[in-house]
Amino acid sequence: MAEPAVGGPEKNNATEPCPMTDFVSLISGKWAIPILYRLIVLNTPVRFSDLQRAVSPITQKELTRQLRLFEQRGLVSRQVYAEVPPRVEYCITPLGSTLRSALDPLAEWMRSHGGALKR
Repeated sequence: MAEPAVGGPEKNNATEPCPMTDFVSLISGKWAIPILYRLIVLNTPVRFSDLQRAVSPITQKELTRQLRLFEQRGLVSRQVYAEVPPRVEYCITPLGSTLRSALDPLAEWMRSHGGALKR
């Protein structure tokens, strides 16, 4: 008799695509999780320069690339204000906010165990 799949009702079929592959693709990149998590925790519009300082030492080019990707995927919204100089703010979307339940345990694990990691 086959044992049930660990973690839920998923079929235990080696040919089915792993959902974690898509998740890793979604959050791939050194800065993806810090950017998303900062926006989730703040849950308010954030100016580009403030976000760049918050996830320092990210480059302007990399932050722009990641924010555009998140915007395309519906995780982040971008608001441009017609001011001089122009003001741009980024905010986590309701869809992006749903990642909090996945990222909070990772942040807590780092707070609890990060000091024990070999560097």
